[in-house]
Amino acid sequence: MRKTIILAIVLSSGFAVTAQEQDYVATLRGPTPLHEQPSAPPTPKVVEEDTKRQRSYPEQPPTIPHSIRDYQVDLNVNKCLGCHARHRTGESAAPMVSITHFMDRDGQFRAAVSPRRYFCNQCHVVENRVKPLVENDFVDVHAILSK
Repeated sequence: MRKTIILAIVLSSGFAVTAQEQDYVATLRGPTPLHEQPSAPPTPKVVEEDTKRQRSYPEQPPTIPHSIRDYQVDLNVNKCLGCHARHRTGESAAPMVSITHFMDRDGQFRAAVSPRRYFCNQCHVVENRVKPLVENDFVDVHAILSK
């Protein structure tokens, strides 16, 4: 019994020493302690290129090639449809909303955008110029198939 207690004390003291040696664990918060509020990072610059971007994987929603800051998208108004609605693309030269956005959950086509596709920024995001938080070794499917 006495040997077991001594062994437990020795082992637990070893764990305490290794826990004290770790001063910093790399996290997304950086070196800021958990009980402190870090300062906000600078707002990233939006990629403002009106070019059609290549998608990285099948069924990926296209990214938004412009800023949408102060765009109203709610139950009453969708500013995106001011340019991307079918009847507005001629004057705006913006790409039309995909035909799939006019389909309801039963597969029936509607005259207007389906309510489940009405809120654009559920799927579509603005692309920003930022440094990646983690390394990315993503390989496009075409690169894999061409090997």
